This record gives sequence, structure tokens and C-alpha cells, in this order.
Amino acid sequence: MTSPVAYQTEQPERTAIDALKGAAVVEFGTNWCGICKAAQPVIVEAFSSHPHVEHIKVEDGSGRPLGRSFNVRLWPTLIFLQDGREVARLVRPTEAQPIAEALAGIDPIA
Repeated sequence: MTSPVAYQTEQPERTAIDALKGAAVVEFGTNWCGICKAAQPVIVEAFSSHPHVEHIKVEDGSGRPLGRSFNVRLWPTLIFLQDGREVARLVRPTEAQPIAEALAGIDPIA
């Protein structure tokens, strides 16, 4: 699955995230965040080898319950999930390699 260009303001419920099957990544950030924008090229690069991993981009901020449920403090934060369970987390990635390594940990097809 390809990544949406923008962080989505519509948030899935935490129960929906917990019920996901297979490999997925929830990315928290905002569309106006400079650090989030700067990280996009390395995120896209890493995901290019994992097109079938579900990539959910969620706008985060004060009063946003999904980010709080994952204890997100800085943007962007990528939560790597296997069957709805967190197996890895990257905060403010600046290189594609750590993202690719975390993706390889949840993506058996890669």
C-alpha cells in the first residue's frame, strides 16, 4: 500500500489499530512540521521496498487520542506493528536504513 501524501486528520480508533492484521506502520506528525517534511524523502525511500506494508499517516497534536495512546512526544514518530502489536519505534528518523531495518522486522515478504 502506498503512503498518503499528507497526514490525515481523520484518526482511526485505537481498537482498529490494535486489530490490524499483518505488517503496518502508523506515522504520527503534522503537515506543517518542518522536521516531518524533511523526513519524508527517507521514509518514502525505505517504504519503496515494502509496498504492501500498510502505512497510516496520522496528524497528531494536543487532544489527539491516538497519539497519546502510543505516548508520542516528538514528530515524526513511526510505530511498526505486527498484527496490531508494536514491535519497533523510530522517532525523527534522518536516514532510510533504520526505517528499512524496522520494516524488514515486520515484513516477511521483503
